[in-house]
Amino acid sequence: MNKELIINSTSSEVEIALLEDKLLVELNKEKSNNEYSVGDIYLGKIKKIMPGLNAAFVDVGYEKDAFLHYLDLGPQIQSLLKYMKASQNGNGNTLSIGNFELESDIQKTGKINQVLKPNANILIQIAKEPISTKGPRVTSEIAFAGRYLVLMPFSDKISVSQKIKSAEERNRLKRLITSIKPRNCGIIIRTVAENKLVADLDADLRTLYKRWETITLKLATAKPPQKIIGEIDRTSAILRDALNESFHSIVVNDPVIYEDIRNYIQKISPDKVNIVKLHSGRIPIFEQFGIDKQIKNSFGKIVTIKSGTYLVIEHTEALHVIDINSGHRVNQEQNQETNAIEVNLEAATEVARQLRLRDMGGIIVIDFIDMTQGLNRRKLFEKLRDEMKRDRAKHSILPPSKFGLVQITRQRVRPEMNVQILEKCPSCEGTGEIRPTILLVDDIENNLGYLIREQNEKKLSLVVHPYVYAYLTYGFFTYRWKWWRKFGQRISIRKQNSSHFLEYHIFNKNGDEIKM
Repeated sequence: MNKELIINSTSSEVEIALLEDKLLVELNKEKSNNEYSVGDIYLGKIKKIMPGLNAAFVDVGYEKDAFLHYLDLGPQIQSLLKYMKASQNGNGNTLSIGNFELESDIQKTGKINQVLKPNANILIQIAKEPISTKGPRVTSEIAFAGRYLVLMPFSDKISVSQKIKSAEERNRLKRLITSIKPRNCGIIIRTVAENKLVADLDADLRTLYKRWETITLKLATAKPPQKIIGEIDRTSAILRDALNESFHSIVVNDPVIYEDIRNYIQKISPDKVNIVKLHSGRIPIFEQFGIDKQIKNSFGKIVTIKSGTYLVIEHTEALHVIDINSGHRVNQEQNQETNAIEVNLEAATEVARQLRLRDMGGIIVIDFIDMTQGLNRRKLFEKLRDEMKRDRAKHSILPPSKFGLVQITRQRVRPEMNVQILEKCPSCEGTGEIRPTILLVDDIENNLGYLIREQNEKKLSLVVHPYVYAYLTYGFFTYRWKWWRKFGQRISIRKQNSSHFLEYHIFNKNGDEIKM
């Protein structure tokens, strides 16, 4: 399977598209001023203790206080609070976690008001970004994720990813980590660490430990609410978690991000640095790789599969509902049960893709076409489970119920990706009425004349719908030639597939659009 990462950078955000065999499976958007991202670490102030919820609300500077449940404190919360107090008393420069004496673990069934007090400072990490009307959800069990390892201060446990099946390899990794890990630091060994050398693991561990030392130094002068250290940007996080041998290329349209990615990959996987390419073509990068078209076809209430099967996706406050419809995909030579299993198996692939693409979380209920045979229901369950294996988000799938419903719970740490594909008509501005199409060329010509003669513009470019482009450039005496005779300068004419039929744009020599 070939994986490609296409990155479209604009002035306000960075769009990241992950393709698997040219099919769009993940779409991420990162605002330039994005705050409260998963992994960010803040020094917050406890505003309110809620014994009934066994939780606390923490001020981290967001308009809504962050939610901290007792179970998210971590067993070593007392050690963290003691370490914070020592750091903020001026011992941050000399305090080392390796020489620190840990406190006893708190009880799993304890009460939060026995541990935390109002107005006290606490170091927390964003576990779930603000969604809808809710503030961020946070944890005080700090963890730093690297390429091969996850570092957890105030712990001594070493865990190995369950996806590493070889007992010999698991034991090897445990022995290596035991020999190099700092005291009072727990380690989770990630799947990509399999068969890696101790030098690679040690370099990753040192990088993560430096992040913890940075926090220790900043705590000495920090005042809540304050961001202490941020998670790496979304692009680097995807590369860190997903980069493997199946990655074919990474294409980006911004020179600065291009250099950043090359430098990052040079550190984590030097042999793959040459897969990073800079897009410099005149066609927008998402249009060049067919991503715009896939986005338009993949979002919205109804999603159609090539065979004619379609999904109806509805969202409520509590859950997401997906209904499977066979459409016109019915084979007259087969019975109803055979048709149903074929449609359901095809739909299962698209359902798994939609969950990743939209980043749908919480409870998802899927209404597949009814099947009477238990063997077919089992086959559907296994198919859906296999398709969901590529999903990095934690999830759980229940077998089909007797009503044909499949229930999925999927981890939600960010707001759901929602792309509006229904657009306001630029020709009629929503009125339902447009100017006569016969006047389109006259409008374009009048605007070009005004810009050239009155505004003294040079080297103008005209972008139109492909049909209009064909009309303007057809034959020997094209409009390009006519306008050259009339205005005394050449007008560049380009087509853009995403334009509407009567939509056109005029750009100056610097590539900036001129609004008329």
